[in-house]
Amino acid sequence: MKNYSRRDSLKTITLGAGLGLLSPLNLFSCTQASQDKKLGVALVGLGYYSSDLLAPALQITEHCKLTGIVTGTPSKAEEWKKKYNIPDANIYNYENMDGIANNDDIDVIYIVLPPSMHMEYTIKAANTGKHVWCEKPMAVTAEECQAMIDACNRNNVSLSIGYRCQHEPNTLAYQDIVKNEKLGKVLAVDCAAGYRENRTDHWKQKREMGGGVIYDMGVYSIQGARLGSNMEPIAVNSAKIWAERPEIYQDGLGEVVEAELEFPGGVIGKIKTSFYENTNFLTVTCEEGKIEIEPFSAYAGIKGKSPLGEINFPYEIPWQQANQMDMDALAIMGGGPMPVPGEEGLRDIKIVQAILKSSETGERVMI
Repeated sequence: MKNYSRRDSLKTITLGAGLGLLSPLNLFSCTQASQDKKLGVALVGLGYYSSDLLAPALQITEHCKLTGIVTGTPSKAEEWKKKYNIPDANIYNYENMDGIANNDDIDVIYIVLPPSMHMEYTIKAANTGKHVWCEKPMAVTAEECQAMIDACNRNNVSLSIGYRCQHEPNTLAYQDIVKNEKLGKVLAVDCAAGYRENRTDHWKQKREMGGGVIYDMGVYSIQGARLGSNMEPIAVNSAKIWAERPEIYQDGLGEVVEAELEFPGGVIGKIKTSFYENTNFLTVTCEEGKIEIEPFSAYAGIKGKSPLGEINFPYEIPWQQANQMDMDALAIMGGGPMPVPGEEGLRDIKIVQAILKSSETGERVMI
């Protein structure tokens, strides 16, 4: 990653208010100095995100490494065994993954499955006594999220949700402006996240697997509004869900979602998410000007501007995923709280459910 050094502090951001240096790893400076051990990570589910992003990221992480896999496809198991030199003893399927409990090579189980499977396999992972990382969206319902949190608490293991942007330096930079009111109080937030999804038979097009845009890209829009306002919404004032291609997104499954969130003090957050069009921006209107981030949730290239100056920490794919896993590993090794715990995923799913209800009833829904 020629544009970004993982061992050095991040480049200075050009903000007149003097944000200075922001290093995500500095958040754990009290624990990282003497940490030489790498935590072993087992990936559960070897689809695109594991294959193209997480596995490559685990080749450059400083505090964790790929030591195991769980897959139901023997050909994938053989391919990964050869590519990443994974021993037979660390290769599991969905029926025997309970055996990870007795495997000292594996410290963390990372759930990378369709959302409808997150609760079941997070609970299975927690019952092995290993720490659990789970991809977003956390689950399909708030009840499922709570069951995941409870299972990890019962087993005394940590749970982290894969919100990579909450570990990301440009995101931390605009959050710093908002939290410290460097442009005054937030007045409004406008956020959109979407891309043209051309697949027709993926879990994202299947309701029973947690499909629909609100669970996938919609969570990014919700995160943008929450982080951009530094507040939690109290209500969904209105929501509209539709399909531009109803032959693909059938029976009311959302391909496009628009919603208005109400935050304390009457602050309004407008969000949009789409599988029909490419869009990715966050605009935070403050008393003394706007923070504009575009793109705000991409794998790389996140950048923005405000009256205080440019926000631009460059890096290359898959640095974001590596940084996320390293920060979570450091939290585990240091015995501290997870940067993005299960409760964070639960908050978003409560909002998702309120959006779905508001769209169905046409009424304002309290959160």
